[in-house]
Amino acid sequence: MPGPAIQKLIQAARDPCLLAAQLGQQGYNTIRVLGSDAPFELLRALGLTPVRMVPNPEMQTPIADELIGMESMGQRGRSLLQQILSDQSNMPLLITHSDNELPQIFFALRELLRSGDIKSRAVFFLDLLHLPKQTSQTYNKIRLQQLVHALESFSGQKLTNDSWLKASSEHISNLTLLQAAKKLRDDQTPLLSGAEFYAMTAAAQILPPNQLVPLLKKAIEECKTQTSIKVKRLITTGAPQFTDSVYQELLKAGYQVVGDIHDFGDPLLQSKGIDNDWIEYLSNPALKRPSMFIPASERARQLSKLAKQTQADAVLYLVTKGDEPSQWDARTIQSMLFSEGIACGVWYMGEQLADAESLFVRSRTIGADVNSSSWRKQKKPSGKSPSKPKQSKKTLTSVADFGSYQRDWFQKLRQQTSDGFPFAVVGANAPQETLRAMGIPFVVTQWWASIVAAKQQTKRYLSLLKEHGYPTDVETYSAQGLAAFFDQDDSLAPWGGLPKPDFLEAHISSDATLRIYDHWAREAEAELLQFERTIDSRLDVSAKWWERLPDNWDTELEACRLDLLVDEIKDGIKRIKKITGLQFDEQAFVNIMHLVNEQENYYRLTRDLIAETYPAPVSIVDTMPATMVPQWHRGTVWARDAAKKFYEEVKSKTEAGEGVCSKEGLRLMWIGRGMWRDMSFYQRWQESHGAVFVWSMYLALAADGYIRNFDNNRDPLRALAARFITMGDELRMPTWAGAWHVREAKTHGIHGAIALSDADPFVLRALKRAGVPVLALALDNFNESDQDHEDSNLKITNFLDELIEAG
Repeated sequence: MPGPAIQKLIQAARDPCLLAAQLGQQGYNTIRVLGSDAPFELLRALGLTPVRMVPNPEMQTPIADELIGMESMGQRGRSLLQQILSDQSNMPLLITHSDNELPQIFFALRELLRSGDIKSRAVFFLDLLHLPKQTSQTYNKIRLQQLVHALESFSGQKLTNDSWLKASSEHISNLTLLQAAKKLRDDQTPLLSGAEFYAMTAAAQILPPNQLVPLLKKAIEECKTQTSIKVKRLITTGAPQFTDSVYQELLKAGYQVVGDIHDFGDPLLQSKGIDNDWIEYLSNPALKRPSMFIPASERARQLSKLAKQTQADAVLYLVTKGDEPSQWDARTIQSMLFSEGIACGVWYMGEQLADAESLFVRSRTIGADVNSSSWRKQKKPSGKSPSKPKQSKKTLTSVADFGSYQRDWFQKLRQQTSDGFPFAVVGANAPQETLRAMGIPFVVTQWWASIVAAKQQTKRYLSLLKEHGYPTDVETYSAQGLAAFFDQDDSLAPWGGLPKPDFLEAHISSDATLRIYDHWAREAEAELLQFERTIDSRLDVSAKWWERLPDNWDTELEACRLDLLVDEIKDGIKRIKKITGLQFDEQAFVNIMHLVNEQENYYRLTRDLIAETYPAPVSIVDTMPATMVPQWHRGTVWARDAAKKFYEEVKSKTEAGEGVCSKEGLRLMWIGRGMWRDMSFYQRWQESHGAVFVWSMYLALAADGYIRNFDNNRDPLRALAARFITMGDELRMPTWAGAWHVREAKTHGIHGAIALSDADPFVLRALKRAGVPVLALALDNFNESDQDHEDSNLKITNFLDELIEAG
């Protein structure tokens, strides 16, 4: 039975919301903190009392569900929003960027505040970066200075050298006590359980030092009088844990945690001692670095070393639903530790731990581990192979040569790589124009995924991922290049297969992206270039970005974000030049940037023409490929001319009065990625309902999202950075995405919008509030079954019937 002090620490760890309220009543200037990398000592130096807020996997989320929808984000994010929105005291909030769900929470709050859906409250965002780069530390310093300035204004207390040293000293004292308690946990005859120590660590982020220190001291003395625990020794790692339930279950199963390596575990105890230079210390990207930023091979080495030091019997890798990095890393960490002779099991949280020993059996099929779990949604097998989709009917002659051009280009690329020429694969939101200026052939990950889907190879590629121990339902659209690396069947590989890359470029737009490209680079032995994702942390942002960014990007966007990406791009150019000897042609780059702007302007003209023309001269069956094929060749004369021909043909059809559907009565908006596997999907209701899909994000985003004019001696490289730091925000940042979709619906005369399962809830919410009927489908564009299609067809038919009936 734990002593009184330990019990108080456990209670604090289990109910931080209650503690925060009590501290407020006691006169503390409390601020709730979301994010594992938050600088608690800095907040205390500013006269604030930080209390952590962590997800609650068991929490019901009615308020969050009503405001943003159940499918908007995972249980972790919704439980955080629920805690925030149900807080009647309106405590100030600090949110960090320790994972990519936290910015979405900040965006959601910013929009709810802007729209008046929630009461006014103080919300701060700290955009700390964690790639091991000097550029990241420079950026961190700026963000920390901005936060201090904002908090000084809020709290009324200035940050001084004395206040920093006092708070820093208190922080070190806390860590010293926790280190002493950790020794009791890790001892060969442990006196402190893993659950009890977790509570101590959590309490250090909840209680103020004057309350924490006496409790820790008493708890340590209480432990020394307890009977030692005779159990097997275990290291836990993987998904972060927000409660002590895992440690309780493990103790019942006969395991004592002697190492707890995740973002809210033992790494929080690391410290370099008191540093007089607060900003130099706190800006270090390595400080409280989330584990997803650390390569899997490095983490495996760290775990192997720790297992030997602590004489652990095994390592247990924890996988949590909704935690993308843990799902991507489970097999790799497990197999690497196996190779070191260390037993490693994988436990999917939510599954019963009936037989703990079975988790560590070496002969278990690793590939199956990653994909077979009771908490995954299992689809019933249909008993038949997916039917081959019908051919869609294209109406544009200007795109007729696109297919042959693509195939010829790709075969030339394959020949270049066979001849030893360097080759790159890049994410769609990575600054690929610099590669073109260096003459390096490249393929865009998302283009390759669309080819895989169009060639009906999706399920085979998913099986390749599964065979190699990677998940098949976590951002797999972006993982098709990794799957291609495992494809050894030349007869089935789309267009002969994707060559092995020498370079990989990724913009860290999601937690899974980091892990996918880390594994891909290791498997392919490719050089990995990563670009930080930065966040606009201002509470007041203009919604009409489409009007402002093409010409005024340098005043609309924060300078520190532009500076960072420019520096990262320059560093990438230097690395590629050093490895390949190829030069960056500055004049060629300027020409490329001009060609891109010209190309996107033709898309803008085409989009506007379709919007104002009744009946619509084309549908998205035509506009999607007519846009996206040239987009993958952006910055070439061919791509610019292809966009021009596309515009001229649509204009010709408009002038001739040609409509894609003579009975057009309903104009529809498609929200989400394209159904590349079956483009005829979009034409099924033209004859029966006169329904035409006139809008998709592909043409519209090309029209509004890419143009960055750089006249008046502005730096073209900075204009390129301005294009990419916002990419994705147009579709996912509520204040931008909602307003833009409403504007597009109005200009196109949309009668109804149909959305895929990953559609942003604020977009759907904004459309509904603007009077646009919305149908949200439980369907994705990549991993769907025939049954999914049948269900969706019926729902769409009923939706269209309702639209017609409503007049």
